[in-house]
Amino acid sequence: MPEPSSRGVAVPRRQLSRSVLVDADVIRAAVPELRPGDERYDAELGARFAEHFPRLHGLFRELYGERADSLASLAAVVDLAVTTWRERPEALKALDRARTAQPAWFQSNRMLAGVCYVDRYAGSLDGIRRRIPYFRELGLTVLHLMPLFASPEGNDDGGYAVSSYRDVDPALGTMPELASLARELRDAGISLELDFIFNHTSNEHEWARRAVAGEVVDGVAYEDFYLIFPDRTMPDAYERTTREIFPDDHPGSFVQLPDGRWIWATFYHFQWDLNYANPEVFRAMAGEMTFLANQGVEILRMDAVAFIWKQLGTPCESLPQVHLLLQAFNALLAIATPGVVLKSEAIVHPDEVVSYVSVDECQLSYNPLQMALTWEALATRDASLLNQALERRHGLPEGTAWVNYVRSHDDIGWTFADEDAAELGIDGFEHRRFLNRFFVGREPGSFARGVPFQDNPRTGDCRITGTTAALTGIEAGDPGGVDRAVLAYSLALSTGGVPLLYLGDEVAQPNDPTYVSRPEEADDSRWVHRPFYPEQSYAAREDTATPSGAVFAALTRLLTVRRRTPELGGGRLWPFHTGLRSVVAFQRPGWTDDLPRVVVLANVGDDAVHVPAERFAGFDRVAHELVGGVDLDLRGGVSLPAHGIVWLHATPR
Repeated sequence: MPEPSSRGVAVPRRQLSRSVLVDADVIRAAVPELRPGDERYDAELGARFAEHFPRLHGLFRELYGERADSLASLAAVVDLAVTTWRERPEALKALDRARTAQPAWFQSNRMLAGVCYVDRYAGSLDGIRRRIPYFRELGLTVLHLMPLFASPEGNDDGGYAVSSYRDVDPALGTMPELASLARELRDAGISLELDFIFNHTSNEHEWARRAVAGEVVDGVAYEDFYLIFPDRTMPDAYERTTREIFPDDHPGSFVQLPDGRWIWATFYHFQWDLNYANPEVFRAMAGEMTFLANQGVEILRMDAVAFIWKQLGTPCESLPQVHLLLQAFNALLAIATPGVVLKSEAIVHPDEVVSYVSVDECQLSYNPLQMALTWEALATRDASLLNQALERRHGLPEGTAWVNYVRSHDDIGWTFADEDAAELGIDGFEHRRFLNRFFVGREPGSFARGVPFQDNPRTGDCRITGTTAALTGIEAGDPGGVDRAVLAYSLALSTGGVPLLYLGDEVAQPNDPTYVSRPEEADDSRWVHRPFYPEQSYAAREDTATPSGAVFAALTRLLTVRRRTPELGGGRLWPFHTGLRSVVAFQRPGWTDDLPRVVVLANVGDDAVHVPAERFAGFDRVAHELVGGVDLDLRGGVSLPAHGIVWLHATPR
């Protein structure tokens, strides 16, 4: 009988390695749901096991094959998958079947994600539930709630120091309330997304406490869950090739425990990195992942993916084993909860970002290059780097999509490739220094009111924080601010994939300078762009004479147009050359090349420009401008005001 491959193509049993066949049969013999002929056999689960187990098996052999407990760990992971499916609510099983039948569901032009902190935007999970009518009005199809798990008192890195993956912060609600919210969102056509913070736990997590105490429970040695060393010998060896991530918090990659030992902490001193070289860590984190999936979480944002494997003599970032681990999590979910999608968060070199994106790894990924270069183009009034990136670096594998965003909860780092910049005569290092000065208002001609984050005078490294309103000039009262904000979001909405809206940006929410008065936030300038719900801004959203109303009207118009325009779904994007340095330009083709397509034009400059008629020679004479709802005669070319945008629905000749 043939066994399906990981790609779904039937492969005869004899072509699979003997170890896969033997190990699969051993596991089947121990699990009634996987044993054909047993009255408890689950044909649906059994088929998925047959399809994806060879992939999971191969990944475990690559990661843990030298260990004596490798097969036992793999069997425990499969048992976890079976238990997860057995306990999975019927509504989620139905969702799994629908998503399996339509795996590219997130490619729709109707997709729109929103992101917020529960406490800041709505006070509690119940407050989020009461905002569902507004989310539907806005057209959200995904709601990403920022970390909401139990975490240490005071500074908890915005919730990214997790003390329990199975407990909601009591100030926000309970896990049953979260599961109930997920059901209500799903009924409203909105998928719930949560962060899966899997590189580290807080130092207060049960595993961390047991690790420090040296506890062994049911044969599990918790000290091996982390990387703990008795003295500085190994930390010094590792730190010869690793970089400092949060230099304001601690130097290097390690912090000292009270007993004198040293533990790996890439980020804050209270965030301890997990040791994925131990298969028990993979099994334990897989348990947390599938638990959340069964609460109704449909998208898991895989936090800090680049850092999850350590190897002496390397930077300990984006190592090959990182990809194997992500693929193993993917294979597990394909067996247990096939409707769940993974989203990569990798703010690294563009070549590395795209390496995490595949149907077998993360189906979704943030698009940090487009985000950073949108801001770069607005600062320089030159779209050259952004156009280059859209032409060269936008493509993704079939069945995957970018998450395109203007800003997030995190800082902005200038992640463009130096070699790309050099082709345009730009020195990457000096250009980043210019951009840092520009967006904190230290450069002549700057309209921005950003704040530096992790400014490192020794290395020259710095990142930028600020709301969209602060960075585009709205907060400073710059007359071009509103149009810049709309332009930035128009690019996120028109380049394909899943556009992401930081809730509050649609009403021009300003920075929150009061964060410095709160001790738990004062040392982290990112809190400046994580403000509380802006009551006044939302109250003014119908008044187009205000910045809040002007931005809201323009963005909701763009959202309406996007939902009506199938060409803006999917991921296909072609260049469109205008010959004008200030104009971002590209085409979004239809399903076939002869169908009408959308030509997107956006002028990042401070002066009006005209795209001459000859640039449109390949199209019919009349095109429909979607945003304004008017027809244009392309024989006269197309004029763009300062910071203006045009979405042309044009038919190729």
